[in-house]
Amino acid sequence: MKTLAEAAGVVARPPGEVFERLWRRLAGGGHPMRMDVDRERRFVAVQGGWWYRGEYRVTADPAGARVEHRVVNAASWGRWGVPLANRFFVGFRGKVKVGFGRLLEDLGTPE
Repeated sequence: MKTLAEAAGVVARPPGEVFERLWRRLAGGGHPMRMDVDRERRFVAVQGGWWYRGEYRVTADPAGARVEHRVVNAASWGRWGVPLANRFFVGFRGKVKVGFGRLLEDLGTPE
């Protein structure tokens, strides 16, 4: 699977707590997506549409929890068209980073 966009950042909370908050947020997103979860490795992936797969990893960091996000092309057909189609969405990578920044803020906000 080819990576189309990546983002990472640190949340000043324990990794286990950040992962559970992330998982709950993704599971409650209301989008018809398939979800793969590995709590031991603190990994979650959501897949939907014909090409989209978003992968998240939460690891320990001296400042709390490092959250990594990757958007990959998971198309089983027409794979060649995904990068081309995404070029028509000017600023796709920038939009991913902005959305991810908002997610990090939410994950760091007390419940």
